[in-house]
Amino acid sequence: MVRVKSRYLLCEVNVSDRSRLLLLDDRAVAATVKAAVARIHGDYGAALCSIRFSVKYLNAHTGIVFLRFPKNCYRLLWSALPFITCIETRGQKISCFLNCLHVGGTMRTCQKFLIRYNTQQLHRMLPKCKNEEEKQQVQKEILNCSLTGRNKEAFEDESESEEDEEEEEE
Repeated sequence: MVRVKSRYLLCEVNVSDRSRLLLLDDRAVAATVKAAVARIHGDYGAALCSIRFSVKYLNAHTGIVFLRFPKNCYRLLWSALPFITCIETRGQKISCFLNCLHVGGTMRTCQKFLIRYNTQQLHRMLPKCKNEEEKQQVQKEILNCSLTGRNKEAFEDESESEEDEEEEEE
């Protein structure tokens, strides 16, 4: 049996008004990405994007999105991301752009990168704190950004279930 390899694109949805992120849902993001690929790469891109493409994770609070697609067409999808200027969901257009943070072979590598990225962002916030209480809060969050104990087990369980899903699709 041949294993079909996938790539995971870790993206950040950037909007001017953070409260608009709460309107996002995975179907709207998927439809927008598919439309952008079809617009930029035509029927060929639309056909490749329709095969095994999915939004695996969307956090509407942080704007983080995991996109999964076949390994052989990840560059095609990646090249269409800069042309996304808005996402239409629930009858509203959310003006935004997608910032690609990382491309990984598994969801776990993307999660590890996301933890490192968030830690870096917290370190950047530290000098901008206005008082000692804010500094202590940010330092506490920096210490919490690690894969230890219960979190590590949860990531391993999620990785195993992800591999099982891929085997079922074949």
